[in-house]
Amino acid sequence: MNRILKHSLFQLGQLPVAMAFALTTQLANAEQAQTTTVLVVTKPAPVVLDNAVQQRPSVIEMLRAATNDSASLLRDIPGVSLYGAGGVSSLPAIHGLADDRLRIKVDGMDLIAACPNHMNPPLSYVEPSNIGLLKVYAGITPVSVGGDSIGGTIVAERPTPEFALSGEGRITKGEVGTFYRSNNAAFGGNLSATYATEELSINYSGSWSQADNYTAGKNFKDFTATGRPGHTLGLDEVGSTAYETQNHTLGIAFRTGDNLFETRFSYQDMPEQLYPNQRMDLLENTQKLANFAWTRDFNWGVMEARVYHERVDHFMDFGDDKRFWYGALSNPDGKACSPIGFMVDGAATTCAAGMPMYSESDNSGLSLKADINLSATQLLRVGTELQRYRLDDYWTASGGGMGPDTFLNINNGQRDRTALFAEVESIHHERWTTLLGARYERVQMNADEVHGYSTLANQGGESAAFNALDRDQIDDNLDLTALARYQYSDTLDIEMGLARKVRSPNLYERYTWSSWPMAATMNNFVGDGNGYVGDVHLKPETAYTASATFDWHASDHRWSFAATPFYTHVDDYIDAVALTGWGVDQFNVLQYANQSARLYGIDLSMRMPLASNDWGNWGLKGVINYTQGENRDTGDELYNIMPLNARFTLSHQQGGWDNALEWIVVDDKSDGSDVRNEIVTSGYNLVNLRASHTWKQVRLDLGVENLFDRYYALPTGGVYTGQGRTMSMNGVPWDIAVPGMGRSAYIGVKVKF
Repeated sequence: MNRILKHSLFQLGQLPVAMAFALTTQLANAEQAQTTTVLVVTKPAPVVLDNAVQQRPSVIEMLRAATNDSASLLRDIPGVSLYGAGGVSSLPAIHGLADDRLRIKVDGMDLIAACPNHMNPPLSYVEPSNIGLLKVYAGITPVSVGGDSIGGTIVAERPTPEFALSGEGRITKGEVGTFYRSNNAAFGGNLSATYATEELSINYSGSWSQADNYTAGKNFKDFTATGRPGHTLGLDEVGSTAYETQNHTLGIAFRTGDNLFETRFSYQDMPEQLYPNQRMDLLENTQKLANFAWTRDFNWGVMEARVYHERVDHFMDFGDDKRFWYGALSNPDGKACSPIGFMVDGAATTCAAGMPMYSESDNSGLSLKADINLSATQLLRVGTELQRYRLDDYWTASGGGMGPDTFLNINNGQRDRTALFAEVESIHHERWTTLLGARYERVQMNADEVHGYSTLANQGGESAAFNALDRDQIDDNLDLTALARYQYSDTLDIEMGLARKVRSPNLYERYTWSSWPMAATMNNFVGDGNGYVGDVHLKPETAYTASATFDWHASDHRWSFAATPFYTHVDDYIDAVALTGWGVDQFNVLQYANQSARLYGIDLSMRMPLASNDWGNWGLKGVINYTQGENRDTGDELYNIMPLNARFTLSHQQGGWDNALEWIVVDDKSDGSDVRNEIVTSGYNLVNLRASHTWKQVRLDLGVENLFDRYYALPTGGVYTGQGRTMSMNGVPWDIAVPGMGRSAYIGVKVKF
C-alpha cells in the first residue's frame, strides 16, 4: 500500500498534498498555541443545513429479505428511479441523471464501474444486509460530497464499528440470516460476528446469494430459442436474469483518546450475473479492496483522512441463454464446431467459441478533510481529494471475425482526479441558515495506442486514425453551490438552492474507437441494444440547477408534505448522434457527442398518522415523481426518463409486528429518444404486501411482491436482449422491452446471538 500510495501522489500532483500538510500544521499549531477561548467544543458543531434524504433504517431492514440489489433500497426516495440491469446491479438515477452522472460514495470511496456495460457499479459491492447508512443528495449537492457529477450524490456506508462501554469489558455478538424468494428461486444467507473491547473492534460480515431467471406476469415474446441446441426458455421466462455472488468484509477499528483508526478489507467473488438488456453476460467479477481511515476530534472540530486501493478483474462472455458458437461451421443452429477458424483465413471455415472480454482496473484514492468550528453559528469544511484510476479493456481472439489478434478496446486508460473544496455553513438568524461552497477539480485522461482483431471491417483504418490523435486530455472543472433555508413558521420550512456542477467524460465515452457493429454494440452501458463509439475531444458536461423545497409539517413533525420543483440546464450534455446506416425500427451504431439538454420536474412527498387504536398504529406515506428531459439541439427526448410515477404505503405497527401495503402507479411512456429508437411502454399499477415480526433475538420477514401477478414492461429497463444471437447487431428483435418480475413471495429469518 505504501508503494501504491506514493506512486499515486506522484502521479496526481503535489499541490493538494502541500495544501493538506499546511492545513494540518496550521490547525495543530493553533490548538497548541490556544490558551483561552470563548467557546470550546469537543465535537463538531451541529450540521445546520443538510439537504440529504436518508433512507430510514426500518425500511432497509424490511427490504433486505426482498432484494439483493442495494440500489433498489432507494426505491421510495423522492426523485430517485432505477435503470434496469443485472439482478444485483441496477443503476440509480436522480431526476433523470444516472450512472457516472452521479457521485456514489461507498465507505468514503469513489468506486468506478470497470466494464464496457457497467456491470459492476459501486453499489453492487455492498449487500443490503451490510448497509448501515444510505442517503441521497438530490439536485443541490454540497461541494464537500459532490464533484465530477451533475445529478447528485448517493452515500452508502457499512455499519460503524462498535466498542464496549466503559467498564463493560468486552462485547461478543453476531447475526445470521437467510431468505428465499419464490419467483426466481432466489436464496442465500449472511453472517456477521463482532468482538470488541473499549479500544478495539473486530467485525466480519459475509453474504452469499444466487437466483435463477425470473418470470414475467404473462408471455411477452413469441420465440423460445436461445441459440444453444437443446436449450429453450418459456415464453414468460426473462432470459439472462440469473446471478450468484458473495461478499466478505473484515473490519478492524482502534480508538485511543480522540483518535479513531479504521481498516476494512473487502473481497467480492461474483461467478455469474446475467443481463437481459446487454449482449454479453458477467461470468466472473473479483474485487479486492483495502480502505484505511483516521478520524480525530480536536477542540476546534474534526479531521478525517482516508486512503484506499481497489483491484477489479472482470470477465464477460455469452451466458447460458445466449448463443455461444458462431461461424460458418456452427451455422445455422449454433452447434459446437472445430477447429477454430478466423475470417482472415476464409469465410467458409470460420468457427468462433464465444467472445471473451476482459476488464482490469486499479483504483487508488486519498482524501483529507476538516470540519472547523469558526464560531457557535458557523462551520467551515475544507478538503482535498486525489484519485488515480487505470483501466485495460481487451478482448482475446476466439475465432471468426474475432482474431487472430487481441482487440484493444481501451489500452492503459488513465483517469486521474485532483480536487480542492471549501464550504461554509452559517446561521444568520434563528430562521435563516445558508451554505456556500466552491470546488475545483482537475481531471487528466489519456490512453495508449490500440488495434483491432485484424484490419477487416475498417479496424485497421479506425485504429490508425485513433492512434494519430492527441489523446491526452485535461479538464479544469469548477463547482459552485449556494443553498439557503428559511423557517417561515413553525409549520413551514423553505429551502432554495443554485448549483453549477461539472462532470468530465468517462474512459469509455472518450476512448472507445471502433464503429464496427459487432464491437460497438459491446460498448453500451444504457441497455438500449445499440452500439456506441467514443470521441476523444468530448467536453465536460456543465449543469446549472435551480431547486426549491417547500416543507409543510405539524409543529411536532407528526405529519409533513413537501414539494420540490427543479430545473437543470446542461451545456455539452453527452448524448448520442446517428452514424452512417442509421435506420428506424432497428439497432444502430451511435457516437457520443456534446449537445445541450434540459431537465425539469417536481417531487412530492408526504407522511401522516391515520389512527391509533386497539388494532395498532396506522400511517400513510407517499411519493410522486415527475421528470421531463429534452435535447435542446434536436428537440428529441432524453433517453431512459422515468414517466410520472407514485408510490403509496399504508403502514401498521402492533406489538412486534411491522406491516406495509404498497401501491405503485406508473404512467405510460408515450415518447422516448428517437435517435436510439427507444421503446414506449404502457402504464401499470402494482401491489406489494410486507410483514415482519421482531422478538428479542429473532426477526421474521414475509411478503409478496406484485401480489396480483400483473404484467408490465420496465420503463427504464432497456431492450430485451436476454436470449438468442446477441452478437449480431440485429440478430435479435429490437422492439421488446424488458418486463418486470411477476408475483413473488419471500421469507427471511434473522437470528442475533
